Amino acid sequence: MTLERYRFSGPLQQFRNELDRLVGEFGFGGLRSARTGSDLFPAVNVWDEGERYCVEAEVPGVTKEDLEIYALGNELTIKGTRPQPASENGVFHRQERGTGEFARVIALPGEVDPDHIDALLQEGVLTLRLAKAAAALPKKIQVKAG
Repeated sequence: MTLERYRFSGPLQQFRNELDRLVGEFGFGGLRSARTGSDLFPAVNVWDEGERYCVEAEVPGVTKEDLEIYALGNELTIKGTRPQPASENGVFHRQERGTGEFARVIALPGEVDPDHIDALLQEGVLTLRLAKAAAALPKKIQVKAG
């Protein structure tokens, strides 16, 4: 008897991805991370450079035409389509890289200015530089002598 791991697809996979994202935001790592490491796609790094946030997302095989990026408040959404690899005459024996549509919502530490975002896709890595909203930047207060 051969055991096969159940493969989620369609709406059930989307539900599982969203549940993983929600659980992951609370620091528990998501449902799948205990089994295989983070299965969230795309994998991201987020850091603060003072006046802007930077985000790197691994999106191998995805072209700039396949990507949609949205910013609202302190949320960044990366949506896209990862193409099915070509297998002209062969039959897959193992297929671990996911394909199809994906969406990842990333909660940033503060609000961003959606009019000042730069996006660069190079060698499968999407790099975003997001200017912080004026309200999120520290304000220097002048002290008056009286």
